[in-house]
Formats: sequence, structure tokens, C-alpha cells
Amino acid sequence: MKAIKKIIIPLLFAYYILSGICIAQVHIPNNPNYDLKPYHFGFMLGVNQMNFAIKPTDRLTDTLYGIEPHPQLGFNIGIVSDLRLTDYINLRFIPSLAFGERTLDYFIKYSDGTIVTTQKKVESTYIQFPLELKLKSERMVNFRAYVLTGFMYCIDLASQAKKVQETKDYVVKLYKSDFQYEFGVGFDFYLVYFKMATELKMCYGLKDLLVRDKSEYTNDIDRLNSKMFQFSITFE
Repeated sequence: MKAIKKIIIPLLFAYYILSGICIAQVHIPNNPNYDLKPYHFGFMLGVNQMNFAIKPTDRLTDTLYGIEPHPQLGFNIGIVSDLRLTDYINLRFIPSLAFGERTLDYFIKYSDGTIVTTQKKVESTYIQFPLELKLKSERMVNFRAYVLTGFMYCIDLASQAKKVQETKDYVVKLYKSDFQYEFGVGFDFYLVYFKMATELKMCYGLKDLLVRDKSEYTNDIDRLNSKMFQFSITFE
């Protein structure tokens, strides 16, 4: 959590500085014909928190007392492709790479009543293919708000779905592909030579990712879905 604050706080500070610049230039519209272009390109930089949504079975076994996921900090890089559909709707395709990690805490109860916590790390390197609709507000000189929604197909390059388990070092395995729903909000800032945007987005996985191998680490999980929070800055 401290690492997240160290990154997000400077980003938010930059956001407020840039918004102040735009407000100060309220009578000087930058790039007045920018939104009339049929398409444009750019790049995206972001930080993320990958996590899991876990649904346990109706009854846990005698050995597994509980499961708790913990998010970790990661980052995203991507290329922005934007197509103008109407004055207020754009279609966006942002192929990107997302690097991140999650941990799962397993609380295992033994016959003598003692509970031992076992932690398993799950790393992911996703190639993401999001297709989004961007719904924009009216432009206010050098500022515009928007919401977005869409779906994203992901391929996990770090997937160990086919890994042979070792008794000494058990690995929680996830399937390689995922399909996610996205929803977010953002703000466009029209600067002199380009447009910058800040964006907050949530992604929810629709697919059960857990590879079940009849072990105590998987038997009591009914569904395991991915979810991710992302803060990003785009330059277009």
C-alpha cells in the first residue's frame, strides 16, 4: 500500500497542476480542430492493482479454514488507437502489456486445532486487447470529461497451467486466457501540441481461471475470477 501511495500521489499532483493550467487558459483553446480528425494515435502509461474475486464452495473442508487474496502493485504500457464515430462517441483499441502479481493466503487447519497460513504468489504478464466505447461530454475550452465501457481479451504469458506440480513447491495455476468487462472515467486535457488524459478504470474477469488439480488449494474454490484497478495517463 505504501508503494502505491508513492506512485499515485505524484500522478495526482501532476493531474491537478495540469488541470490548473487548463483552467488558467480558459480563453485560449488549444488544438481547436483536434476532435474533428477521423482517427489518431498515442501511447499509454499506467499503474495497476491486480486482484482476485474468490467464491468458495458451500462448505469448506476440514483442512482449509479460509482463503484471502491480496493485491500487489504493477504497471501497464500500451499503444492508443482512437476512431471518431460521432461528436461524442469514439471507438478505442489499446493493445497493451500489463505486469502484476497477486498473493493468496490459505488458512489451513490441522487436526490438533492449530491454523497455519500458507502464502502463494501468482504472477501474471498479460497481453491485453481492449475494445472500448468512449462517451464524451461537451468540450469546455481545454477540458473534457468522459466515461468508457468495453470488453478486453487477455493472454497471460506467465501462465503455468501446464506446469507439473512438485510436492515441495506447490503452484496455483491459472488458465492462459481471460475475458474481462471494463468500466472507467477520465478527463481529457487539450495542451498546445497534444492531448493528455488521466483515467481510472476497473476490469472484471468473466472466466473462472483456476486450474483444478484435486489439491487442498483448489478443492474448496468454486470460482476464481480476476479483477484489476488501473490508473493511467495517455498522450495522443
